Amino acid sequence: MAETEAALRTLAHNVRAARTRAGLSLDELGRRAKVSKGALVALEKAQGNPNFATLVRLADTLGVSVSALLEGSPEQRVRVVSADAVTPLWKGERGGEARLMLTTSGPAPTEVWRWTLEPGEEYPSHPHQAGVAETVSVTAGRMVLVVDGVEHPVEAGQTATFDADHAHSYRGSGTETCHLIMTVHLPPSPA
Repeated sequence: MAETEAALRTLAHNVRAARTRAGLSLDELGRRAKVSKGALVALEKAQGNPNFATLVRLADTLGVSVSALLEGSPEQRVRVVSADAVTPLWKGERGGEARLMLTTSGPAPTEVWRWTLEPGEEYPSHPHQAGVAETVSVTAGRMVLVVDGVEHPVEAGQTATFDADHAHSYRGSGTETCHLIMTVHLPPSPA
């Protein structure tokens, strides 16, 4: 419980700081991110429980990574992150999940995600900001990557990349759980 409260306080601080740096009012951030002003007020007061889609829309609108909204103070020079130490940010109806493992630092950060998708389970993603590219590497099982309505099968041992500023989704296929590593390559931050 204390960890959840601390995580909410960190999220509240980081959203408020990013909004202030971007020079956005609560109304303007809400309009651009399609999040109600009431939800933003609650979030900046460390109240509520924003879902994964809301965090992605806020990060995209603020021009930061999802982990920049979630992480506390800067970490050491080398970070080793265990999947079981990271809370899933998405859980599918059939047991799949997505965990944001870490985000690299620097002017063009990369988010590193671990996903599992059960057969037939799908996660639809809204288009991200211009300049965002995603790469999916399937390590076990099979999936279907759908970009702009076109299906692209991706099997164990294969990697696909695409511009993520288009509608896209990920769907488990076959008969086994699909395991994949996704990287989200963010555009360089303005100097």
